[in-house]
Amino acid sequence: MPPDLKISIDEIIQDVSTVHSLPLFYARLDEAINNPRSSITDIGKIISEDQGLTARILKLANSPLFGYFSRIETISHAVTIIGIQQVRDLALALSVMDVFAGIPKELINMEQFWRHSIVTGLTARLIATSQRESNLERFFVAGILHDVGRLIMFIKVPELCKEMLEECRGQGRLLYHVERERLLFDHAEVGGRLLRKWKIPPSVAEPVEFHHRPNRAEQYPREASLLHLADIIAHALQIGSSGGLFVPQLDEKVWAGLNLSPFLFASLIKQIDKTVTETEQALFGRGASA
Repeated sequence: MPPDLKISIDEIIQDVSTVHSLPLFYARLDEAINNPRSSITDIGKIISEDQGLTARILKLANSPLFGYFSRIETISHAVTIIGIQQVRDLALALSVMDVFAGIPKELINMEQFWRHSIVTGLTARLIATSQRESNLERFFVAGILHDVGRLIMFIKVPELCKEMLEECRGQGRLLYHVERERLLFDHAEVGGRLLRKWKIPPSVAEPVEFHHRPNRAEQYPREASLLHLADIIAHALQIGSSGGLFVPQLDEKVWAGLNLSPFLFASLIKQIDKTVTETEQALFGRGASA
C-alpha cells in the first residue's frame, strides 16, 4: 500500500486545543525549579494551585511505589523526600493524563490505555531499579507517556486511526508497523516530537520517541532500550491496552545490550502485581477494572 502523505508529524502536533494548558503549567514549574532563588515552598505553591494534582502526587508519594515509612503530608515534604526533579516529572505525567478527554470509545478505551501505560511505567522503573539507575521517576514517567503520540493521532486524524486499527486487527499486524506504512512515521515519533515541543527533558522525550526503535536513540539509548523492553513486558502481561492486539517484537540487540538476568522476570512480575492496583488507586482514586 502506498504511504499516505496527506499529513505530517508537525501538522498532527500543532494546534491541539486539548493540550494547550499543559506547557504553561509545566513551563512555570520548570522555571521555578531552575531558578536558584526559588525555595521548596515556592515550588510547592505552584503545584498546590491544582488541588486534584496535589492530592494525587501525595497519594503516589505514599504508595508502595516509593515505600517510605513515614507519611508524606504536604507537597513541600514530598519535594524534600522524593526530590525536586522527581516531583516535577510526576506532576508532568499526571497533568498529561488529565488533558486527554473525549476520544471516542471505538478508537480506544482510555481506562485500559492508561492501565497499559502505568504497567509500562512500573516495569521500566522496576528494571531501572534492578540496574541501579539514577532518578528512577524519569523511567516511570517515560512509561506513562510512551504512547501519548497515539492519543494525539486519535484527536487529529481519528478516521485514519480507525482504518489503521481495523487493518492491524484484521491482518494480525503490529499497529506501529501499519502506522509507518501508511504515514512513514509512527505514534512514538509523534509523541517524542510533542514532548520536545513542550520542552520536556530529552531523558524522557528521546526514549519515548524511540521506544520501538531504541538503536536509533543518540543521547539516551539505554533508557530507550529499557522502555522498549518494559513496553513489551506490559503487552505480554495483557494488563490494559494501547490499541494494538499483539506483543511488539523484542530487538535482540537491545536484549544483549541490557545484559539482564532471566531470573529477574519472576520477581519483576510479582512486584508489578503487588504495586499496579495501589498505583492505579493513587492516580485515579480507585482501581481500574480489568
